[in-house]
Amino acid sequence: MRRQMRAALCSSVALAAMAASVPVIAQETSSAIRGTVTNSAGAPVAGVTVSIEHVPTGTTSTATTTDSGTFYARGLKVGGPYVVRMADGTEYRSNTIEDIFLQLGRPAAVRLVALTASENVDEIVVTANRASTVPVAIGPSASFNISDLENAPAINRDIKDVIRQDPRVYINVSNADAVQCAGANPRFNSLTVDGVGLNDNFGLNSNGYPTERLPFSYDAIQQVAVELAPFDVEYGAFTACNINAVTKSGTNEFHGGAFFDYTSDSFRGSTLEGDKFEIGDYSEKRFGATLGGPIIKDKLFFFASYERLEGAELFDRGPAGSGAAREVAGVSQAQFNEIVRIANDVYGYETGGLPASLPVTDEKILAKIDWNINDSHRLALTYTYNDGFSISQSDGDDDELEVANHYYERGTKLQSYAGSLFSDWSDNLSTELRVSYADVDPRVRSLGGTDFGEVRIETFNDADGDGVRERALVYLGADDSRHANELEYSSLNLKLAANYQLDNHLITFGLERVDFDVFNLFIQEAEGEYRFRDIRDNDGNTVLNAIQAFEAGRPERVIYENAAPSNNPNDAAAQFKYAINTVYLQDEYTFSDIDLTITAGARYDWYSSDSLPRANPLFEARNG
Repeated sequence: MRRQMRAALCSSVALAAMAASVPVIAQETSSAIRGTVTNSAGAPVAGVTVSIEHVPTGTTSTATTTDSGTFYARGLKVGGPYVVRMADGTEYRSNTIEDIFLQLGRPAAVRLVALTASENVDEIVVTANRASTVPVAIGPSASFNISDLENAPAINRDIKDVIRQDPRVYINVSNADAVQCAGANPRFNSLTVDGVGLNDNFGLNSNGYPTERLPFSYDAIQQVAVELAPFDVEYGAFTACNINAVTKSGTNEFHGGAFFDYTSDSFRGSTLEGDKFEIGDYSEKRFGATLGGPIIKDKLFFFASYERLEGAELFDRGPAGSGAAREVAGVSQAQFNEIVRIANDVYGYETGGLPASLPVTDEKILAKIDWNINDSHRLALTYTYNDGFSISQSDGDDDELEVANHYYERGTKLQSYAGSLFSDWSDNLSTELRVSYADVDPRVRSLGGTDFGEVRIETFNDADGDGVRERALVYLGADDSRHANELEYSSLNLKLAANYQLDNHLITFGLERVDFDVFNLFIQEAEGEYRFRDIRDNDGNTVLNAIQAFEAGRPERVIYENAAPSNNPNDAAAQFKYAINTVYLQDEYTFSDIDLTITAGARYDWYSSDSLPRANPLFEARNG
C-alpha cells in the first residue's frame, strides 16, 4: 500500500537589482557569472563568444551572448581568480576582466564593452571588484569566503565560529552550541556539504549536526553561506536557515598546511574564590593536515584533509566534603564510600568511582577528486568520514550523583559519498546531475556495560550542620535509557537540475528524490531499574535506611520493560523507509536596460512510504 502525506506548493515573485546578480541557489555547490556585452554606445551586442577561465586549474568554459547581449555561465567553482575574455572577432576587438572571485550562491555580474576595429582605443583590461555581498535571495543571507574563514578567531575549529558574525545567527552555548537562526529552533536548520545533506535527520542532537562535532575539518572549507527563509524554488528541507559549505579543491599548484594544539590541567585553574578543588590529571591535543594539487595538470586534481582530537571530558561533582567544585549536599563522603563498598562486596560490581576527567576522541577524513573531463563537462567526487564521541551524564541535576559507570559514551560514525556532474550542452543549456549517499550510525554505550541494571539510592545528609537534612539520589549501573538503545539511518539523494537561457529568460527545472532507511530500537529499563528508599514500619519508624536496604537487596520499587511476549528487545525495534520527492520550475526574467530581475517559480514536495507498522494481534483482538 502506498501512502502519500502532505504536499507543499510554493511560488514566489521577487525583485532584485541586477547589479547584485541573481537569486541564491540553495544547497548549491557552485557559483555562476552573468554578464552583458554592449557596444561603445551602450547597445547590446549579440553573438559574441565569451570565455571564462578559472586560473588556478586552467578550467575554461564558453558562452555566447543572446539578442539582448547577455551571457550566463553556471556550475563554476567558488573562489578564483577568474578571467572573463571576449574573443576577437571580425568586427569587435577583445577585452578582458580579471581577478573575479566567486562566492557560494552569489553569482558575479560583469559588463564587457565590444569595440569595433575602427575605434581608436587600445585593448581594454578591467580589474573587477569581488561580487557584491548584498543579499540577493528573497530573505536575508550571509556568505563567508576563504579569507573570512582564515581570519576568524575559530578557536573551536567549527563553522559556528564564523557564521556567528551574522547578527541574525545566535550560538546557544548553554545548549551544545546550538545554531539558532532568527530565533528558530536549531532542528529546523539544514547543513549541506558539497551537496550532501549532513543533517541530524532523527532530531537527537542539539548542535544540528548528525555527529558530536563538526563532521569535517575546518581547514577543508572553501566557503560557507547561510540563507534565512529564502523563497527560491531550489530551497527545501528547512524552515529556519540553510548552512551550505563547499570544500576546497586541488589546483595546478600543490598547497596544504598542518596544525597542532595542546592543553592540559596545568593550564587550568584549581581554585575558586580562594577554595581549592580537584580538577584531575588530563591532557588534550588536536592535530591535522591538508594537501591538494594536480594529478594531471589542467585536468585532474585532488584534495585531502585529516584531523584528530585526543581530548578529555571534565567532571566536577562529588559528595559533600569531597572538595569537588560542585558538591551534592544530600550525600556525604562517608555515605558514598559505603555505597561503593556494598556494590563491590555484595554485588561484585565495580562502580568506576568519580573521575575528574575521561578521554574522548574525534577523527575526520575528507578526500576530493575534481576532473575536467573536457571544456563542457566537469565531475567532482567527495568522500567524508567522521567518528567521534563525548561522555554524557544521564542524571546530572544538583541533587543527583552518579558513578563513572553510569555515564555513557555518546558517539556517531558518519560516512558520506557525493558525485556531481556539471555539463554545458550548448551556450544556452546547462545541467547538474548529483548523486549522494550518507550513512549515519549513532551509538550510546554505557561505560560499565548493561549487564547491571540501574540502581537509584535515596540519601539524606545534614551538610551544613544546621539540623536540616538535604535529599540526594545516587545512581549506579547502566542508565535506564541505554539498556536497549540502537539507531542507524541512511539517505540516498538524487538530483537533476537544468538551466536554459532563452534571451532574457533563465528557465530552471529540477527533479529531486531523497530515500531514507531507518532502524530504531529504544526500550527503557530492559535490564531493570531498582530504587532504594528508607524502609519504615507501620508506625513510620525507619527499619532500614536506603543504604542498608541496598545491602539487604530490598528495593522499594522495581521497574522492568521489554517486548512482549518474547522478552527480546529487538522485537520492539522499528525499521522503516520513506522518501521525499520534489519537482520545481522557475523563470528569471532580466530587464537589462533597467537593471531589474523578476523571479517566479513553483515547487512541489510530496512524502511517500511503502513501510507499514508491524501488526499487533493483541491490539486487534481487544479493539477490532
